[in-house]
Amino acid sequence: MGSDNKTSLREISTTITGKTRGAAMAAENVRVGYGEKIILSELSLEIRRGEITALVGPNGSGKSTLLKGMARLLKLHSGTVFLEGEELTKMANSEIARRLAVLPQAPTAPAGLTVGELVEQGRYPHAGPMRMLRKQDHEAIGRALELTGTLEFANRPLENLSGGERQRAWIALTLAQATPVLFLDEPTTFLDIGHQLEVLELVGQLNREQGMTIVMVLHDLNQAAQYAHRMVVLRKGSIVADGAPAEVMTGEVLEKVFNIKAHIVTDPASGRPVFLPYAVVKNEEVGRGQ
Repeated sequence: MGSDNKTSLREISTTITGKTRGAAMAAENVRVGYGEKIILSELSLEIRRGEITALVGPNGSGKSTLLKGMARLLKLHSGTVFLEGEELTKMANSEIARRLAVLPQAPTAPAGLTVGELVEQGRYPHAGPMRMLRKQDHEAIGRALELTGTLEFANRPLENLSGGERQRAWIALTLAQATPVLFLDEPTTFLDIGHQLEVLELVGQLNREQGMTIVMVLHDLNQAAQYAHRMVVLRKGSIVADGAPAEVMTGEVLEKVFNIKAHIVTDPASGRPVFLPYAVVKNEEVGRGQ
């Protein structure tokens, strides 16, 4: 970044070792996609410990692909992912599950499963032989239910909850894993605005009070700017902007990446940037500016 806080719209190429001090996770030169179709090529990203990082970008930019590749939900064609300094491919699934929790898009559960039964599953990486839950496991389940405000729903079937309540139950599952790192893939999708803010407030609380490192894919740029310490903007499989919301939320980024013209104002309550779109940029205008 320059001293003028403007983000240059170029592909960011970051050299990292995967064992950088303060890094919770790191991706080095990863190449990943679906089958033969490569979405991300030679991409590197470091996730700093104790921060909320928001991955943003247009549809098809590679946000969820990056999250899945770093979580080993998608097999890398090449490159390396490190979790707390260790290569992910050399770690057992049970060890990864004790360090990294992942909430995918639109998760599903068997019909009739109660909230309590769902959250219990988060303790299986820690449970004893035959997945027998011990005292410490039940305590962790109780804490997860309390933190997410779902204790009163523990005996209710998941399908009987509202969208926001259900999403909080899924987050309780990930909390029961008691991992230092949490990945959330579009946690606010299909929720109304009240439930979206409810989930994002919970994410902020987990970061502040539990010290969790959180990476989440978001579509709403204003929400990302309000709740994240850092925004990583992707376009066509490359990182084109990376920094604090005030550095990333610029007219240049919005115009070149999202094809909109917007006013950037400061939220008087949070001091974070908010954009107010007023025009769509035609493709030929974007082409001339590149």
